[in-house]
Order: sequence, then C-alpha cells, then structure tokens
Amino acid sequence: MPGSDARPEKRVIRWRHRLSVRLGVVFSIFTILIFAATLGYNYYQARCMITTKMEAYARNLVSATVGRVETVVTSVTAVTESMARSLEIFPFNNTHLLDFVEASVLSHPDIFGSAVAVEPSPDGRFQERYAPYFYRTKNGTAFVDLKESYDYTCRDWYQIPRELGKTEWSEPYYDEGGGNILMATCSVPFYEMQNRQKQFAGVVTADISLKRLTDIVSGIKVLKTGYGFLLSRNGTFLAHPRQDIIMNESLFSLAEERGSQELRTIGRRMAAGESGFIPFQTIDGVQSWMYYAPLRHVGWSIGVVFPEAELFSDIRTLTMTMAGIGLAGVILLMTAIVFIAKSVTNPIRALAAASDKIAAGDFEAQLPEARSKDEVGFLTRDFRMMRDSLKEHIRQLTETTAARERMESELKIAHDIQMSILPKTFPPFPTRDEFDLYATITPAREVGGDFYDFFQLNENLLCFVIGDVSGKGVPAALFMAVTKTLIKTYAKEAITPEDILSHVNEELAEDNDACMFVTLFCGILNTKTGDIQYANAGHNPPLVVKKDGTVKWLPRARSLVAGAMPGVVYEGESLRLLPGDSLFLYTDGVTEAMNLEDELFTEKRLEKDMTFSADMGIKDALQRIMDSIHQFADGAPQADDITMMMIRYSG
Repeated sequence: MPGSDARPEKRVIRWRHRLSVRLGVVFSIFTILIFAATLGYNYYQARCMITTKMEAYARNLVSATVGRVETVVTSVTAVTESMARSLEIFPFNNTHLLDFVEASVLSHPDIFGSAVAVEPSPDGRFQERYAPYFYRTKNGTAFVDLKESYDYTCRDWYQIPRELGKTEWSEPYYDEGGGNILMATCSVPFYEMQNRQKQFAGVVTADISLKRLTDIVSGIKVLKTGYGFLLSRNGTFLAHPRQDIIMNESLFSLAEERGSQELRTIGRRMAAGESGFIPFQTIDGVQSWMYYAPLRHVGWSIGVVFPEAELFSDIRTLTMTMAGIGLAGVILLMTAIVFIAKSVTNPIRALAAASDKIAAGDFEAQLPEARSKDEVGFLTRDFRMMRDSLKEHIRQLTETTAARERMESELKIAHDIQMSILPKTFPPFPTRDEFDLYATITPAREVGGDFYDFFQLNENLLCFVIGDVSGKGVPAALFMAVTKTLIKTYAKEAITPEDILSHVNEELAEDNDACMFVTLFCGILNTKTGDIQYANAGHNPPLVVKKDGTVKWLPRARSLVAGAMPGVVYEGESLRLLPGDSLFLYTDGVTEAMNLEDELFTEKRLEKDMTFSADMGIKDALQRIMDSIHQFADGAPQADDITMMMIRYSG
C-alpha cells in the first residue's frame, strides 16, 4: 500500500518445500517437443531424399525418351539431307524422281511420307512446279501430286527452308490433301548449278507421323497416375493423356485461361530449350513434380509428371504411424502428470478462486490461509499485500482519471470552438467564377496556433491571410483568436495589407507580457485584374504556381513578426496572377515536418510536389501535399500544426 512501511519477510524456501520439485514431471512436455522435432526432421529429410532420387530417375527416364525420339528425328533428318544431295548430284527425270521418292519411303520405316517439290528447271526436265508425294498406307504406298491438292509454295515446310537455305523441322500440322494425318515435316532445300551459280531448285521433305512420336511419349509410366507429355516449340500439346487438348491447347493458352504466371513461366522455359525438376500443378489441378527436357533437333520439349501424393505416400503413412505411437505415449505420460500435479494445484486453485473475485472488483474477498511454507504460502501472503495496495491505487487512479477526463473534455470543446471560427465551407463563393479558394488545417494538438481567413472587402477585392502563432496549445489558440479578430476588424478600415499588419502589430504588442508573437501573410486580390497587394510579417514565402506548371517563390519576408514589439513598419509588395495561375500559402508545419530519422520535409520537396498541381483542382493539390507529408513522415508524430491555403485565379 502506498505510504506503508510494511515489507515482505525474508523468504527461505527449503528444497523439499519447493513447488518446482513436486512439479518436476512437467518437463515431460519437452518429450513432446523433442519427439515432434525429431519426427518433423525425419519427414523433411525423407522428402528431400525421395525428391533427389526421383529427380535422378526422372532425368534418366526423360533422357532415354529423348534419345528414342531424337534417334527417329536424326535418322529422318539424315535421310532427307541425303536425298537432297542426291538430287543435286544426279539429273533425275520424272520417272526416276518418282521411283526415288517411293523407294525412300519404303526403305525407311520411320518415314511416313516424302515429297520433292521442284521449281521449273532451265534444262526443260520440269516445265512447271511439280511436287510428287508418296506416303504409307495399309497396302503399301499411295501417290499424290501436292500441286493438285494445294499451293505448296505457301506452306511453311516449303517457304522456311527456301528462305533460310538450311534444314528445318516444321511445327506439327494436319496435312489435308496430302497424307491426311497429323505430322511433322523435315524439309531440306536443294540446288542446281546454272552458269556456275547455285540456284534454288526445290525442297525435299520427309514426314514423321505424330502418332509415331506420341506413342513413344505415351509409353512413359510413372507411379500410378504419372504420365509424360510432348510440347511443340510454341507450347502446343502434341502428346498428353487427355486427348481433347492435343493440338487444341497450348501451355500458354491454359496459363492465360487460369491466369497462372507460374504456368506461363514454365512454358517459356520449355520453349527456350531449358531443362529442370520443379513443383508443378497439372491442368487437372493435381499438385505434382515435373521434369522437363528439350528435343534439340526439332525444338520440342518433353515433360514427365510425378503426382506429389503418390510420390510421398509411403513416407506420409510411416510418419502418421510414428505420430500415432508417439501420441499414445504422450497420453500415458500426461495421465501420470495430472495425478501428480493434482496434489499440488489444490491450494493454488483456492487462491485462483479468490483472485477471480478480486478481479471482478470485490476487494473484500477472503484469501485462503497461508499455512504452508512453500511457494503457495508466500504467494498467498503477497496476494494479500497486493490486494490492499491495489485498493489504494484504484482509489487514486479514479480521482486522476476523473480530472483527466474533465481536461480532455474541455480541450475538445476548445478545439471545436477554434475550428468553428475558421471558414470551412468550400467553395466559399460559389457564384464567383473568376477565382477559387481552398484551405485546410491539421493541429498537432487538440488546439493550436495556426489559422487562416478570407473575406470580401467589396465586389472586386478579396482579403486573405494565413498565420502561425509561436508556441502550441491553449495559449497559442487564444493568441490566434485575438489575431484573427484584429485582422478582420482593421481590414475594413485600412486600405493596404501593410496598414492592416501595422495596426494588428500595435494591438498585439501592447501589454504582451507573455512575449508571444505571430507570423502573418496578408494579401488582397483584385478579382477583376488578378493583381495582389500583400505584406509579410516574418511568414514563410508563398509559391506562385504558373498555369504551365512552373513554380516561383515570392521573396522572403524582410519585416519582423507581429506582436514582438511596437512601431514596426511593414513593406507592401505586389504581384499579378494570370488566368490559370495559383498562389500557395502554408505554415512552417509543412516544410519542417519530420520523419523517423529527424529529417525535414524541406522547401525543395514542397516545390517538387507543387509542380504537379497545375493540372489538378486546388483541393486535390492540397490533398496531394498532405499525402506526401504523411508518406515522408512514415509514422513519425506530427510536431507542429500544418496549415495550407491555395488560391487559383481564373480571370
């Protein structure tokens, strides 16, 4: 209890009386933590081992599949290039050409069909474009002249090798009018010598049935539901367990449909010829792992998918079994702990019941007698002292709280009164189109010393003022109210802003025992011409924001602040606002706002932000400045009042 000389007696607890000794079994909790940590570590390491081994298995599996596909592709490429070289060396006539193409198809089982698309030759062997094509059927081969089926010169398999002058594999396509199946074509240009110059003579092609390749990829079997798939160089599915997406969807179209950046990234990597082992969500939404590798010769890519649930099913089953055994052991251990702890906690339970009553406000609740010499006995005696001290503390706190609430209520009323004497209706003159005005104030405390005001002197003259009283709190608020009233009073009598400030200074300086002062900027706008007459009593220099966004500072004040001493002479100055120009006034709470590193907002940052205000409404412009200050402060408390006013002249 405050003011009491009572002191707790010296506590000497013998080891056999200590509660910690009787409750030592509570350390069995660490068994749970250790078991859980061990189980988790084993599970993590097992996952890593399985992932590593599966990656090696996937790499070997994909490499073997790539090797099988590459063998077919390489073989067909070699045959096609050999045919092209033969055509360049030997002058084939029509009959020989047909036999040559058919023999090439029959002698190479990996080739589904072959064509020689020739240009008209100068030696007269071929008078016009000609493209004999032989392809496999159940009964042998079939022949078709591709020139009769379509304009083969517009096909990729003809145009691309002709332009590039090298062997090219086409994207898979359906050869309607030719072999009438899904295929991929190896095209090789060949040339003839005319006048010792090498001239393009045609293109030799060899087709691979897409089914031949997809059978190789579809033969990949992984776990229970794992599978392989094949993508073309632009990401189109060439082989996949889902037949509906083959040649109809690409990895990129599925990524676009689902909005999946991950799927889009995987598609780019596969199209770029990369390889890797990554987490992957299948197109059916199954979380899996995937290994992918490129087919270098054709620019395609193979992927093998391992469902994660199947990949880690055994380790999960083992982990759950071990967790069940551990849980049973923990239950047995906890049962023993409960029986032992029960004999210890009964006295504490009685003390807890009494503490509940005290917590509910019953400070007269009876505490159990402290008969034992262990921790519970000392705790009971300390609880009694704490209860008595708490009663006294609450009594004192109640009195202090009541006094503080009265003060806070009075400050709130003072804040409301202070804000009510400032103009807060915007736009203030809705019928006047030649100018617009907006102002805002944010006190650092409940009440402050910043203020602004504006009022019409006559039809064409608008008087405006902004000020900052020294100090903060209630004294500054009272000084502000007096200053505002004096300005409005003398503005009706004086002709110029400097006269207004001179009268106000004389009144404030008289009997100013508190030595308070105020910085003021007072101006009078001629709404007809845009001319402004102004005087500055030690206030921050305003900014003129031109219509084109350039910012200009007005000269700094050369006159003393108001209220400091009598007899001060204030100088009048003038400027002209053109249509679209604005005048921005503020107090030092703007430029001297601080962040958590005690750095100032500065006039440089203010000028930079003001350059963007020319195309904004004046309310939005002030809000932009306030947002910039808050962003700069980054949570630092506001140290000074922040007041801003902006006038835009429209003409």
